[in-house]
Amino acid sequence: MATVAPSETEQRIVLPEFRLEGKTALVTGGSRGIGKAIALALAARGADVGITCLTGCKFAEDVRGQIRGMGRKSEYFSHDVGDAAEIVKLAKEVGEQIGDVDILVNNAGITRDRSFKKMTQEMWDAVIAVNLTGVFAVTKQFIDGMADRGWGRVINISSIVGEVGNFGQANYAAAKAGLIGFTKTLAREYARKGVTVNAIAPGFIRTRMLQEMPEKAIEAVVNMTPVGRLGEPTEIAAGVAFLASPAASYITGHVLDINGGMAMGG
Repeated sequence: MATVAPSETEQRIVLPEFRLEGKTALVTGGSRGIGKAIALALAARGADVGITCLTGCKFAEDVRGQIRGMGRKSEYFSHDVGDAAEIVKLAKEVGEQIGDVDILVNNAGITRDRSFKKMTQEMWDAVIAVNLTGVFAVTKQFIDGMADRGWGRVINISSIVGEVGNFGQANYAAAKAGLIGFTKTLAREYARKGVTVNAIAPGFIRTRMLQEMPEKAIEAVVNMTPVGRLGEPTEIAAGVAFLASPAASYITGHVLDINGGMAMGG
């Protein structure tokens, strides 16, 4: 049987597209730390970026200014993503002020650490409300609009703690593990609608959250990490920027580990 040589058009190499011009992103918890780095990375790729804040809104104004300085549209929204009524208000304000959301990064999170013996119901409920139920409620407001328009990205910030557990963080580990199951399920439900849903599981990153850890505990973490250091927020942001890009359109339901080799999936 004769073979047909590929045409010149078929031979042409299509280069991956990483730019985000014309896209609008919303980053929850985007005023500091990992969220700030993500917001700035998406703006640097060309996206307009909205951010949410609760306790760090004085920092959100600075992030908004930096994004606008890149020539992008930006606004911040002060809402508690652990409160369903607040999320409805958030969605309305986002629609009015920055328009349709193409890229949703669910980054907002809290900790209420205690050993399980000492953990109270309030500590459990507070972490689950923000870190898991809040992600459900925020995503619910935006993902169907993405599907209707035929393009979207949902990126959930999980944690290495959701994969391997951590002493004193039963609530946080449960919420972050729940995010992984949530991610994989939505990926299946929305894959044919042009929306990818992925998660990133950071290891121990140099942020405000680590400031409460004793120096000896941080030293132990570094010693357990093959690359021998803590991660930087910009390294998580790089992963988000990739997954948000058109180049990542064939990746969905994936958990990207960015942890310096501390935990390696089989």
